[in-house]
Amino acid sequence: MSDATVRAGKAAIASGSKSFAGAARLFDASTRESAVMLYAWCRHCDDVIDGQDFGHAHRAGTGAPANPAGDIAELERKTRAALAGEPSPEAAFAGLARVVRQHDIPVGLPLAHLAGFRMDVEGRPYRTLEDTLDYCYHVAGVVGLMMAHVMGVRDPAVLDRACDLGLAFQLTNIARDVVPDAREGRIYLPETWLAAAGIARNDLAEPRHRAALSLLAGRLVDVAEPYYASALAGIARLPPRSAWAIAAARAIYREIGHEVRRRGPRAWDVRVSTSTARKLWLAAGGALSAVAVRRAAFPPRAGLWTRPS
Repeated sequence: MSDATVRAGKAAIASGSKSFAGAARLFDASTRESAVMLYAWCRHCDDVIDGQDFGHAHRAGTGAPANPAGDIAELERKTRAALAGEPSPEAAFAGLARVVRQHDIPVGLPLAHLAGFRMDVEGRPYRTLEDTLDYCYHVAGVVGLMMAHVMGVRDPAVLDRACDLGLAFQLTNIARDVVPDAREGRIYLPETWLAAAGIARNDLAEPRHRAALSLLAGRLVDVAEPYYASALAGIARLPPRSAWAIAAARAIYREIGHEVRRRGPRAWDVRVSTSTARKLWLAAGGALSAVAVRRAAFPPRAGLWTRPS
């Protein structure tokens, strides 16, 4: 299938996330098409809330959205309509409806994802790590669950591991983007951590806090590690091509977190990313880990934040 909806999804992923675009190429054709359509809807919603194009700079002449509450309400309306089977002229919503229908994705999952965007719009505070993880679940964990459905997963234990990978990805993103996010008024680090470090919310982005902030970012990278480990066990239960793709994405994002910690106070001088050559190397390593983990026992999942039932 190569219709306009799929082509729009491919354009969105190519412009919005080089890391995920590279990993998505490893899927079989059918899974890849569903993955890019799902990504396109997620990217569209994110861009509407942030007033951006494909996750990049604010749209020329617009700046941040003037009516974020109205924007999230409109996204919810269009999403509910698409999930109810109403035709949509917008590729992002048409693609979401197709993916949900084709893979029997629970409609509560895309709505839970929008609830994460509503947290941003309403400026929800994150007092504890549990609060931060709840946010991570809504904006990324549910995406992991939807992607797992696309790959044919229905076992709740394996879905838990897919959610864990989404949590790990988002914890990495928070560590990488903590300074630019703070400049936009979005702070996801637990307030208890900031208070213990003597950092006031309002001046978190100030250069004088870089040393202390790098310790907190490193702490967040450490929090992500057991979720990355848990996710690896779930990869063993995926079809081979999907296992390779997800193992590659896991390796690439995990590397970003390690680089944030390695750079220390200089982590936010230039946005951390991985080169194309390094992505290829990590993708190859992902293939090896995807094979190796199939021979390992399925370990218990203990001590980790648990998704809502």
